[in-house]
Formats: sequence, structure tokens, C-alpha cells
Amino acid sequence: MRNAKSDKRMKNTSKFISLILRHRPETIGVSLDEHGWADVQELIDGINSTDGHALDMEMLEEIVRTDEKQRYSFNGDHTLIRANQGHSISVDVELEEKTPPDILWHGTGEKYVDSIDVQGLIPKSRLYVHLSPDTETARKVGGRHGRPVIYEINCREMTKDGFQFFLSANHIWLTKNVPARYLKKLD
Repeated sequence: MRNAKSDKRMKNTSKFISLILRHRPETIGVSLDEHGWADVQELIDGINSTDGHALDMEMLEEIVRTDEKQRYSFNGDHTLIRANQGHSISVDVELEEKTPPDILWHGTGEKYVDSIDVQGLIPKSRLYVHLSPDTETARKVGGRHGRPVIYEINCREMTKDGFQFFLSANHIWLTKNVPARYLKKLD
């Protein structure tokens, strides 16, 4: 039975796993293959070698199963794990190109508006720009960066103009960049 203490421990461990699988696998001496996969046992052993974190297979499976953002995937026999998207390190998570809906949204903090209005959406330290399927999700994402600002993205025009879109395993739309001409700031 989970309690507040175990929930907090799981949340902290999940954040640590995210750091490892998306940005810094060397933190615990884990290596990722070209598709972002890490050996599950190496991940568990590496996390257990750090102070303040403890992980076993049961807890890892629960983290993957219950993560509200569905950040992680196992391979078929649960011997490998990877982050579904959000990487700052170069990996190919085997995204399938898809035709997006006509409109998607992007939530950001108010402090980024001036830059976005000029240069559009760029991935910064990540490999892709993340787009939301609805304004509610975009607002939640933007709220993590201060007062949220929502942009509507004209994906129909971007697709006509040759831009590629990908749908991650956890249903986040990704693209390399969104020039300002395809953005409409919502009030």
C-alpha cells in the first residue's frame, strides 16, 4: 500500500530516471544505445549506487505504468527502458512521421514571449519542439514556466510547406521548429 512518503520517493526517483534517460546517463555510468535504450538492470544498479535513491524492478515497473506523462517505455521483455521524448542528447527514438491535426498548441511562460514572437519556437537544448493536442495541456505545460501563454500552431500550413511532424509513444507531437509566421498567440 502506497503512502505519501512512498509517493514522494517514487516521484523523486522518476525525476532522477528522467534526468538519466533524457539528459545525463553518465551520472550513474549507464550508456544508451543509438535509440535511447538503457539496460534495465544497469539502470537499477546505477540508481542504487547513488545516495538517496533506491530502486527495484517492481518500483520501476510501477513508475513506468503510473507516470501521468507516460515518459518511459519498456521493450517487450522489460530488459530495456527509454524515455519517449524530451532528450537533450542525440538519440533516435524511432519516431514515426505523422500528419498532425490542423491545429496544435504550445504552452510557455510569459518571459519567453518576446523571443518566440521574433524567432518562433525552437527546441533550445532539446531535439524537438513539443506541441500539445489541446489548450488545457498547453496551459498546464506553460504554467511550469510562470504565467502561461498559449500559442496556436497552424500545422495545416506547416505541413503544406514541408515541415515534418512526429507523434511520440506518449502522444506528444514533435517538430524541429515552428517559425513565427505559423504562430498565433491566444489571449
